[in-house]
Amino acid sequence: MLAEIDFAQDSSVVARQLIGVTVLVDGVGVRIVETEAYDRLDPASHTFGGKTPRNASMFGPPAHAYVYRSYGIHWCLNFVCREADHGAGVLIRAIEPLFGLDVMRARRGAADKRLLCSGPGKVCQALGVTHAHNGLPLGAPPFVLLPREDEVAVLAGPRIGISKAMEVPWRFVEAGSTFLSKPMRMV
Repeated sequence: MLAEIDFAQDSSVVARQLIGVTVLVDGVGVRIVETEAYDRLDPASHTFGGKTPRNASMFGPPAHAYVYRSYGIHWCLNFVCREADHGAGVLIRAIEPLFGLDVMRARRGAADKRLLCSGPGKVCQALGVTHAHNGLPLGAPPFVLLPREDEVAVLAGPRIGISKAMEVPWRFVEAGSTFLSKPMRMV
């Protein structure tokens, strides 16, 4: 168990449980407020077509990072879950900045705290996450995961930014958070 989460569970379960968890990368810390779940049987997942050099980390052990480049521009951070060889993970879509704001602002070139980490590419840029983090265990430096301090209200709805299986309600957000990538659309 890491941050009181069993990463060997289904990605949709882990994605919901990650809301409110604090993540530090080299001491820069944030609170997760938005996630999306992906599974090997999901046509929107990078693992749907099987294991490749790009997605190999998603087929590795749970509680490891899967970092990939989106559209050749932005790094995106996922937390691998389920058993090894399954190919499931949770995309970290948005976070609330807590520690190391000056570092995040310098990395992002943005002053507005709300806009620092309101999207998966912004998350990685603010935290300094690159492909060098791909495959690293979440329970060892540079990562630290801390459990929720309080209970949080979590909403579920359709995922965004994808062209397949968009209706699947595997996007999870902290209710009322002002740090989301986009407002939650309820179905």
